[in-house]
Amino acid sequence: MNPLSGFCQYTMQPLTSSDKGKISQNPPPKGNSRSARKEAGDSRTLPSEDQQNVESFLSDTLRFPPEGLLQPGMKLNQSFTPKPPRKPRIERTSSLDELIWRRRRLLRMSQESLVDAAEVGSSSRSLQGSPPGWLKLVSCGNHNHDQESLHSLCQASEMPHIGQGKSTLSDSCERMSLCNKPELPKLTPTHPPPSLELDTSFPVLRTANRIHPDCADYRPCSHSLCARTGSSWSDTKLHSQGMVCDNCSTSSMKSTFSLLMPLRVRDVRSRSYLEGSLLASGALLGAEELNRYFPDRSIGIFVATWNMQGQKDLPELLDDLLLPSDPDYAQDMYVVGIQEGCPDRREWEIRLQETLGPHYVMLYAAAHGVLYMSVFLRRDLIWFCSEVEYATVTTRIVSQIKTKGALGVCFTFFGTSFLFVTSHFTSGDGKVYERVLDYNKTIQALALPRNIPDTNPYRSSPSDVTTRFDDVFWFGDFNFRLNEDREVVEQILSQGLETDISKLLQRDQLLKEMDNGSIFKGFQEAPIHFRPSYKFDVGQDTYDTTSKQRTPSYTDRVIFRCRNKGDIRAVKYSSCLGMKTSDHRPVYGLFRVKVRPGRDNIPLAAGQFDRELYLIGIRRRITRELQKKRALKDQKGSTVCSVS
Repeated sequence: MNPLSGFCQYTMQPLTSSDKGKISQNPPPKGNSRSARKEAGDSRTLPSEDQQNVESFLSDTLRFPPEGLLQPGMKLNQSFTPKPPRKPRIERTSSLDELIWRRRRLLRMSQESLVDAAEVGSSSRSLQGSPPGWLKLVSCGNHNHDQESLHSLCQASEMPHIGQGKSTLSDSCERMSLCNKPELPKLTPTHPPPSLELDTSFPVLRTANRIHPDCADYRPCSHSLCARTGSSWSDTKLHSQGMVCDNCSTSSMKSTFSLLMPLRVRDVRSRSYLEGSLLASGALLGAEELNRYFPDRSIGIFVATWNMQGQKDLPELLDDLLLPSDPDYAQDMYVVGIQEGCPDRREWEIRLQETLGPHYVMLYAAAHGVLYMSVFLRRDLIWFCSEVEYATVTTRIVSQIKTKGALGVCFTFFGTSFLFVTSHFTSGDGKVYERVLDYNKTIQALALPRNIPDTNPYRSSPSDVTTRFDDVFWFGDFNFRLNEDREVVEQILSQGLETDISKLLQRDQLLKEMDNGSIFKGFQEAPIHFRPSYKFDVGQDTYDTTSKQRTPSYTDRVIFRCRNKGDIRAVKYSSCLGMKTSDHRPVYGLFRVKVRPGRDNIPLAAGQFDRELYLIGIRRRITRELQKKRALKDQKGSTVCSVS
């Protein structure tokens, strides 16, 4: 039984005639109240500080009760002895973390009490753990309450045992002030909520921060609840102090600023990564990684071919070739094939790296005589390529002469295998049969792949290398001509922008042989809407003015083949008329190619690229920019001097 409840019942009942006699016969003992309780046989003991608080409250209440409690016949003790004020108790200074935690705890308790109406009127939670000094606050309130209201207040308050509370008096005042806040009425909407609009965000933004369902427990911690989680406190102390929310773990926290997929410890321990799966979580070449980089599962590939005619002089800038102004964005992969290349092959590769800039690295480069091929890839994608293999074929009767032939480079990107072939067929207007023989020899003698597994061996043929890969790009100087007189061709080309190229293509030898099925079986070519790329006078825009008077022809071509229909889509097919150092004009094509997820059982290139070439190209690019700025500054300075 609560010791204060009996006191409340005793003070609320009026005195009867028999009680008056007992009080007059047995007056209360004088002196210390502690000795009085010992004489009365009270076995309950209280701590010294709590006893003083209770005694002062009892004496004040018995001697000076409120006016509403005065009843006829009640006796009051008129003797009053003032006591000196007690010295304030020195408390330990709270740290900043404890003050923040205590303030948030009080705010959370006040919010919970406002939600439940029953808790607003109850003092069991808001006053739990408070010292007995709260009784003085109650006594300082309104003294006009009647006997029934005071009695109900004493019964409704479930006070803990004296001595349990360790909070200070200021904490109790704050809790009582929070509990006495009026409850706000609930707001009822007058109109139904508006309908949700369609999602207009971009697909790249929706997939950039996507978290896999297996990693859904990596939810970011609320900053309002996790205060100073980055301090030197241990995890156990953080949990005990309430500084870590329930839905997050300090042992497996993930940075909310990183877009990388989190790795589970058990996955890293259990997986060998020797044989992956298409849908396995954490596969390097799997669907998750592919969707993170390419949500639409397609990449942009730039393929170009150019017959340099063995010229030593190279164009100062290759921007018009590699970075045409029509597309708004650069491509993910650049493949350039050269026939009759310049003597300094390294210089040509440096020019390519300088033009593409630091966002691209040269994955591989191969050569067969004067046939060159360079493969550049975005530096973020070099980890998803297999080892690169290459093979060569010579179509000359004497194999030591490597001016005519083919060069093939193959690799796997994610789960799609690629084959790039650049070739230089036999020249001559009437040597169509010899060119068909060059093609047949190339597809039979090109020994690829060797170590890279075939993605679909059931559709491969040992007699045709192009059937062993998902996507094949064949480009080069095929030397197929137009079976038409030069005068007729020049008359058609003289029409300007309204030139009907279809009239010329009806005489094209390559398209005729492809329709007959004698060459490039299964290949296709994008529609041609540019002028013939052969043969020009070096440095001029006019066709051959020598004594031979060669007919303009489409000798430089880019064609493609894919296993799955629709995997390759031509975006642009054109020629670069601005590069005039050769009698051929470069021809290029932009393609969108679908990529499928793969397995981790292929030999990876491990991010290898030509680092030395990369550094040289970047230095040259920086030097070129500095020279431009210096020249512009000098020009401005000279202009100012001339005006003055």
